[in-house]
Amino acid sequence: MPLDPVPAATPSPVPPAPPVRFWSVDDLPALDPDPFLDELLRDEPVTRIRLPHGAGHAWLVTRYEDVRFVTSDPRFSREQVVGRDVTSMRPEPVASQTAGLQYIDPPRHNRLRRVVARAFTGHAMQRLRPTAERRAGELLDTMEAAGPPADLMEHLHGPFPIAVVRDFLGVDEKDWHRWAATGEALLSAGADSEQRAREAARATRARIAELLRSRGDEPREDLAGVLAQATEAGEITTDEAISLATAIQVSGGHAVRNNSGSMMYALLTHPGHLDRLRREPELLPKAVDELFRYVPHRNGVGIPRVAVEDVEVGGRLIRAGEAVYNAYVSANRDPAVFTDPDRLDFDRADGPHLAFGHGPHHCMAAIMARMEAEVMIASVLTRFPGIRLAVPPEQVEFQRQGLIRGPRTLPVTW
Repeated sequence: MPLDPVPAATPSPVPPAPPVRFWSVDDLPALDPDPFLDELLRDEPVTRIRLPHGAGHAWLVTRYEDVRFVTSDPRFSREQVVGRDVTSMRPEPVASQTAGLQYIDPPRHNRLRRVVARAFTGHAMQRLRPTAERRAGELLDTMEAAGPPADLMEHLHGPFPIAVVRDFLGVDEKDWHRWAATGEALLSAGADSEQRAREAARATRARIAELLRSRGDEPREDLAGVLAQATEAGEITTDEAISLATAIQVSGGHAVRNNSGSMMYALLTHPGHLDRLRREPELLPKAVDELFRYVPHRNGVGIPRVAVEDVEVGGRLIRAGEAVYNAYVSANRDPAVFTDPDRLDFDRADGPHLAFGHGPHHCMAAIMARMEAEVMIASVLTRFPGIRLAVPPEQVEFQRQGLIRGPRTLPVTW
């Protein structure tokens, strides 16, 4: 008997695209998670949004596994963002869209990353750490001499990351305050910030170009020396070197300032955790890693990607040419990956967090950011074992209208 023909498989219907939601990305109290992201993670983990600047809409991915997928799949491109007016958090890109690591894909991305990797090594951090510890000690000397109460942001979390990134880049000490000011302006996101951000980008470019030129005459082992040598050898262009140094200045200065301040606020509002670190200083590296997961390090989202072909993500079909944002802060609170995700837990054994991103664009400065956080926390606990907030937690003022979250002031006593 002839066999009955096998019926053709019916393709699964594609659900209609969700409605576009406007996300104003309002300022949030202290370290509170964004309720908009909490809602999406729970109810609509792959959705469409419109942000305060730019045109059109974009997809937003909030689940841990979906974020890892989008950030590592080559079908999602950073290069395709260049020249497009994508809906965004700020009026101007933080870094150049024509040079550097942020807006390029492999294999060109691999070439630039190999150059920067020569500066971000374990050996380089071991060499930098004693200098960082000395910088922290000098800053805390000044705070101790001034007496309590004192603003920990003013005395430590503000100047320390700038001093470390200055030492890493090779910037003269007399110029550090100018670099700090432009770092703040580059990441401003208020409605009146467009001109300020443009001026900061121009000033930063000019200062870095001057620094790289000086390394041609006076070679050193700092990052500027690595970039100048690679430029001279034809491995990278001058524009690429400037963009790489700009990105490191921003992440190594402004971002670390706010992230480390938020970490200290978290410890000061979790006195049991602070006491444990005093008793078990060997726990510090693991505690710092958990703090990176726990602290909401940014408002909103950063640099998008564009799908180069149709891709299904989390049951939604993202069409070729559509922009996609990843919400790392919500992925770090995904209950499918992190047990009791809103709890600060130094004994956590869950999967690795995504505070430094994932895939080819994983932050190369992560090794330095971890070192800086360890140095700051250890220095404070050693010098001021009785440190505590000088005001109620709700009176600590946090940044407003910025992409990176963190305390403006952190009043402490001891």
